[in-house]
Amino acid sequence: MVQSTAGRVLNGADLERQIEADVRNRASIREARHASAAPASTLSMPHYVQHCEGATEIGKLSAEAVVREYEAAAKDIEAMGAELIERAKQCETMTRDALAATKEMKETAARYREQAKRIFIHIEECSLITAEVRKTCTALKEGIAAPPTVPA
Repeated sequence: MVQSTAGRVLNGADLERQIEADVRNRASIREARHASAAPASTLSMPHYVQHCEGATEIGKLSAEAVVREYEAAAKDIEAMGAELIERAKQCETMTRDALAATKEMKETAARYREQAKRIFIHIEECSLITAEVRKTCTALKEGIAAPPTVPA
């Protein structure tokens, strides 16, 4: 009836398809139950009703048939409640998984920022070293190209 989704994360569309499939399955089960139902006289009545004194046989049979249909619907409603609880559990699992994924994404973003900072500092340090090398080279070049001064 219900397929296990343990270890599997359902998105909204998957969840809707699963619910639709469960509803269709439940409807076909209900139809099969009605088609193969035993004659009304062999089924017991629900505990919360009893025939009143003086009711005709047709009245009793009609009342029994109606109360059985209501009881079947009530059981289906209770089953839907159980299905709803199962879907809520799946949503809770999806929420936990989403929160864990979000935490991991934040950690990854922090690592990227730290890496960006490290690269930024490295590039600026290289730029400072390059500027210092250029300054030294310019000073040496000027020293080599300048005519020697004669001591007096």
